[in-house]
Amino acid sequence: MSHAHEPGSHAHDHTAGANARALAWALGLTSIFLVAEVVAGFVFNSLALLSDAAHMMTDVAALAIALLAIKIGGRPADERRTFGYKRLEVLAAAFNAILLFAVAIYVLVEAIGRFQYPETTESTGMLVVAVVGLAVNLVSMRLLASGRDESFNVKGAYLEVWADMLGSLGVVAGALTIRFTGWTWVDPVVAVAIGLWVLPRTWILLRDTTNVLLEGVPAGLALGEIRAAVASIPGVAGVHDLHVWSTSSDDVSLTAHVEMEERADPLALRRDVEEMLEKRFSNAHSTIQVEAKGERHDGHGFHP
Repeated sequence: MSHAHEPGSHAHDHTAGANARALAWALGLTSIFLVAEVVAGFVFNSLALLSDAAHMMTDVAALAIALLAIKIGGRPADERRTFGYKRLEVLAAAFNAILLFAVAIYVLVEAIGRFQYPETTESTGMLVVAVVGLAVNLVSMRLLASGRDESFNVKGAYLEVWADMLGSLGVVAGALTIRFTGWTWVDPVVAVAIGLWVLPRTWILLRDTTNVLLEGVPAGLALGEIRAAVASIPGVAGVHDLHVWSTSSDDVSLTAHVEMEERADPLALRRDVEEMLEKRFSNAHSTIQVEAKGERHDGHGFHP
């Protein structure tokens, strides 16, 4: 049995450190503006501002949890957590997605009430706050952009900030419309639009994190293709008990039992399988067990 260990731990640590700094700056900016937007939402009686503030609140939660997950997730494996703490990142991202769903439902319920009983909105103050919020979101997006493809946490935080940026644009448009037309119903319409816009992206994040928690095959990999590739290596008689999963967004693991043809060299065969997996599927963390043809191991012993 052999283990091919994933290289580049120093690069991973550097990436995690850069992500942590970006998250810390974005968290500080977003937290300060959240307080201002909540106050403004009540002062100017704007549901759109409060809706945007609700999403901003999830941004703060997402950034804080993401930062905490990176700090804790970087701890090494121990006697109780043999895979380490990387899966905290996935749990945090799943929690953020659920939180966003809850906020969207709240906004929809509140908007229905506003449609039934329209209320006056102070468009000038609403416009000023929305423009400032747009600037904060753009800066935060810039800070998080480089790490969004490397971490579920950063991706989740980026998606929420991105949704807030679109929400701020909607609030700006709504404030201008109310100011020049007096149509107060535009305020709840913008609030609903913000909620509906973010839901599909939230669903994608929840789907991806759930797949990791269920130890499903990571996106971009096909089990049948991997099985066929291993079976095509000279000396391989069969492949079974093939499993591919990930513990976080950037850590893919593979285990397999490979049956070898007679007279095949088990050490050379194992090396060929591992090299192929790393070269073709970028999988450098594999555990391959080579068995004689006709023997199968199911965890309780070999069965000819």
